[in-house]
Order: sequence, then structure tokens, then C-alpha cells
Amino acid sequence: MSTRASTLLLPVEIQVREMDAKILLASVAAERGYPVILGSRAFLHFQAASVPRGVYLAKSMRRMSIRMFHILRELGHEIVAWDEEALLRQPDEEYYRWRLSPVTMRDIAHLLAWGDDDARVLRDYSGYSGAPIHVTGNPRIDLMRPEVREYYRPDVDMIRARFGDFVLINTNFNGVNHFFAELSHFKNAAEAADAATVHPFEAGKGRHKLALFHHFQAMVPRLCAAVADHTVVLRPHPNENHATWLEVAKGCPNLQVVNEGNVIPWLLASKALVANSCTTMVESAVLDVPTVNFEPVTSAEYDYQLPNTLSRSAVSIDDVCELVVSMVRGVIGPLGLAERRATLAQHLAALDGPLAADRMVDVLDECGYRDRLPPAPPLWTRVRGQFDNRRRTASKRRNMRRPGHRNNIVYHAHRFPDISVAEVRDRVARFGRLLSRFERVHVEPFGEHTFRFSSY
Repeated sequence: MSTRASTLLLPVEIQVREMDAKILLASVAAERGYPVILGSRAFLHFQAASVPRGVYLAKSMRRMSIRMFHILRELGHEIVAWDEEALLRQPDEEYYRWRLSPVTMRDIAHLLAWGDDDARVLRDYSGYSGAPIHVTGNPRIDLMRPEVREYYRPDVDMIRARFGDFVLINTNFNGVNHFFAELSHFKNAAEAADAATVHPFEAGKGRHKLALFHHFQAMVPRLCAAVADHTVVLRPHPNENHATWLEVAKGCPNLQVVNEGNVIPWLLASKALVANSCTTMVESAVLDVPTVNFEPVTSAEYDYQLPNTLSRSAVSIDDVCELVVSMVRGVIGPLGLAERRATLAQHLAALDGPLAADRMVDVLDECGYRDRLPPAPPLWTRVRGQFDNRRRTASKRRNMRRPGHRNNIVYHAHRFPDISVAEVRDRVARFGRLLSRFERVHVEPFGEHTFRFSSY
């Protein structure tokens, strides 16, 4: 392994959503000779000053990242970024307001895009700083490709053994039903006493999501009764409070509320999916899972159009029940493959050919990061970066003890449960057996909630 290769810093925020894809990406990079530090974003940030100078692979570019990006640059790290949430977007103006910042953009050396549509949106942003945009796809999609999805076969078999034939319901109401109620941003905006203090889009989005939330609560018991000979598994969003759904489950003997592991094996094991305007519907389209979009209320402004075009629509509870019963009986399936592929091709690169993980590492190679470290800032700048990082870490650790705070340690554990180095090694080995790769990739603990990947 070249001693001059830049270290890659690979943060994970929501483990069940991102961890497997980033283990694959870390394995590909380590195989090529990059040292990689992967783990909890919060704890990786705490350790940023102790990581050799390298490349931080950012998963978002929001305003709240301004301080950390500045510290990373002071420490001598360069930033390559993509938006983990860019596959589904609000209208461009609102997406730009929520997800991008001209200040963070100035600190980014290269941008990676899910597909051509994502690249267009990045280029059209008024704060775009000219960083090269590379259309690579995302490793989360790699996991759904036929040659990789068997990675989840043990999980699929265990899920089927546990639940038998089941219907999957996926909810995404964290904006109105957050793990911490005070962080239910859209609900709080919709119910604000002084409407002048909130953005009109946020208030309208909150009202729309609350209406859907109530409709889903009414729909679930009816669907459970319609498929009484099947289990119904409801997976709340990783940031969502389960209490509402556990209360619903008290009256539904065949309903299970579960949020374990990546959604892909749950989709592969299920007979049908019911959801509304969420990423899981795009994933189900790639995996050929019959999907119902329950849309009792609709809005061109607040709904995400991509997943809705990939699913069968149901505007009433009766429609949901009728469609799902037909799906579990095998009468109807997903929308036609050609129709789905034509839509997906506009938004997702790397559905075939080289994996997105390989394409991302290709970009790093082309940028020279395998052969060099980023330029070292002046000594005083690096010292200031170390001081700034220690001060930020102290503040974040205090917030971890504050009840209801978004940095609270209980909330962190909800999003990033403990995972052992043995389990991470096992996941690398599973990928390796499928792809006939990664024999020389080694994983060891780096720090709290973080791991070091290397090759030997």
C-alpha cells in the first residue's frame, strides 16, 4: 500500500440506511490502497484532528456543516461531497434552501452525483462554486444490483422464518413524529401560534404530512384485517417515534412494528410494499417489489414525484386493500420493467456496469488522492483547527447529555447502534465472497464507534 495515499474519512449518520453501502465503498477504497476511517459521523468528527491528512467524503452540504467543513479544511483535509438525500427532492428553490449552502460549497473540491438529474440540480444552484461534478451513482444502489443483493440472503431467510408471508408498510413521518417531539420540525411549523414566524413552505408541508400521518393511522388496521392471514410489518423512519405505531398495533394481532437493519432484505422478503412518497419506493422499483403508493391527499408542491411514478396509486383505504390483496395473491405485480427503467435511468447511474463504489474510487484516483496527500496548511492554521475541533467536540459532548437535543446520546444510539469490529469484518467478507474481492482488506477498531480499513 502506498504510504502517500490520502486517508479517506467516511461518516455514517443513520446506520440502517448507510452502513452497508459505506462498508462496500470502504472495502473498494482499501483494496485500491487507501486507508479508510469509517464510522459514526458524530464520533468521526470528534477524532478528525487525529486522522492523517486526507479526504473527507461528506454526505451533505447543509448550512449546519459550515463549522465542521471549516475545521476539516484547517486540519488539511479536502472535501469530496454528495447529498445522501438528493434522490428525492422538493422543488429546486426549496431543495436549495434546505440542503445546500454557498458557504459549504466553497470548501468542496469535487461533487459526486446520484445521476444526471442530480448533477443538473447541482450545476444550476446559484451558490455552485465550480467544483467538478462526477456522475457516479451511489453505493446504496449497488446493494440492490443482482450480483450484490445476495449479500442479504441470510437476512432475507431469517426474516421469512420469523414472519412468514408478510406485507411491508414503510412510514416516513419523522418531520411530524420525530423521536424527540421538539424536533418534529414540520409539525411544529404547521402548529406554530404565530404563522409569521415560520416559512410558508414548512407550514404547508407540515399540514400535508400531518394529514398523511393521520390517514396512515386509519389505513393500517383496515389493511391488517384485509390480509389477516399474513403478517403486516411496519417499519418507521429511522428518526421516527415508534409510540404511535405501537399503540395502533395493540388492536392488530398480525401487525409488527420493527426497525431493524437495512430495508433491502425486508423488501426482498416481502410480498408487497405500502408507502407514500419515500426513497424505499425507489428501492422497491429497483428490486421488482410490487408497491402501492397510498396518496389519500396529494400535492404537486410537497410530494416527491419520482417514487410516485414508480408505484401503483391508491387514493382510498379500500384501494390499498384491494391492490395489496391482489399483490399477495400474485394477480398483479410491480409496474412494467421497461417503464420503471426509463424513469430510473434519469436519476440513477450505475444500475449496471461498474459499481458506483468503484466509480467513486475511480474519481479519487483520477484526482490523484491515491498518490498524494492534500497540501498541508500553514502550521498555525493546523493548530487553530485542532483547537477549534477540541472546542466543538466539548460542546457536542455536553449536548449529548441534554434531554431532547438532536445530539443527545440516546438519539445517537437510536440512529447508530453499537456494532462490533467482528460484525464489520463479517460484512466485508460477505461482500468479498459475492464479488471475489477484498481478500486483503483488514478492519480494526480506530476509536469509539469508528473503524480503520486497510489492505495488507
